[in-house]
Amino acid sequence: MTPHILIIGAGFAGVWSALSAARLLELAQRGDVSISVLAPQPELRIRPRFYEPDVHGMKAPLSELFDAVGVNFIKGHAQAIDAEANTVTYADAEGRVRVLGYDRLILAAGSEVARPPVPGLAEHSFDVDQMESAVQLERHLTALASQPNTPARNTVVVCGGGFTGIETATEMPPRLRAALGNDAAVRVLIVDRGQSVGQALGAGITPAIVAASEHAGVEWVTGVSVVSVDAGGVTLDNGEYIASKTVIWTAGVKASPLTAQVAGERDAQGRLKVDGHLKVIGQQRIYATGDVAWAAVDDLGNHALMTCQHAIPMGRHSGNNAMADLLGVEPVVYRQPKYVTCLDLGDWGAAYSEGWERELHLQGQEGKELKRQINSVWIYPPAADRTSALAAADPMIPIVA
Repeated sequence: MTPHILIIGAGFAGVWSALSAARLLELAQRGDVSISVLAPQPELRIRPRFYEPDVHGMKAPLSELFDAVGVNFIKGHAQAIDAEANTVTYADAEGRVRVLGYDRLILAAGSEVARPPVPGLAEHSFDVDQMESAVQLERHLTALASQPNTPARNTVVVCGGGFTGIETATEMPPRLRAALGNDAAVRVLIVDRGQSVGQALGAGITPAIVAASEHAGVEWVTGVSVVSVDAGGVTLDNGEYIASKTVIWTAGVKASPLTAQVAGERDAQGRLKVDGHLKVIGQQRIYATGDVAWAAVDDLGNHALMTCQHAIPMGRHSGNNAMADLLGVEPVVYRQPKYVTCLDLGDWGAAYSEGWERELHLQGQEGKELKRQINSVWIYPPAADRTSALAAADPMIPIVA
């Protein structure tokens, strides 16, 4: 039978794994390995933008791209991985249970918002983690206009002061005014367990976060945690109650539950520990990439974060190396020593930093122009042209120059 590389997931890491595997197959002038992507839909959902409005359009079709490079798309939801039998069980588009065999598996199943057992959190909060949940939030914001004009209606509480929380909160005031009118007394708060504004992101970009929060009118409630959520708001561990009809949870993510079905070591977020080639340690045929992989980016002790900045080059490496394994050629070690951030800060602009200490390089509208370029061009997949798409999948191309 034809050797088969199966990729679970059509996010950033999954797409680039497929393209990179196809690239190496062409370079080897071979056509005797098949590449398949198993995912719920043939589209790359631009998850880093889900804090913005009009989220339903933030996706890129993949069918023509995969056809152009010879990748087979299988629509379905992966349910079980059997590393002994080298099979994956999935539910197809009609809900029927099917089984796929593989010679090399690339797990690129992504991550999901981490919801701790806070009473009422599941029933009474929103998130911007997946397209469906972000669309649900958008509909809720629009529907607020039909509710009585109360402080609770006009107040949004964002739980978590990390990247997603800050981007969601600083974008929220104009979204609320668009729904409720410019005269509405809107209020947006970030509740964060850190002791100071933007503590999770370091001192380098804190001044930009403070300035943008003041510009947008976003309030910070620091040094506290949410202990319960109900239909009317949130209760904090200091006893304070904040009335709000819109509670958005952004405090943490965890790797796909599928990682639990692969024997191996994991980090605190459930990511599988991989070697320098992104092969799961202890496994011979399974690679992990993107948000499900705990991978070293340098020799200084830094590891990839659960962001597209790391998922894209990790995909280029995992696809290349899985194919190299089957073809008997030398794999490429994954290293990504340069780390940057570009934090969207609403109408104020954005903050761009470099290095793990997050040294600020651009801010305000200069930073915003870079953020628009990243969000609208850089993170989208290539056009459905075989030559250019395969060239873009070279693992030696740095995502950050």
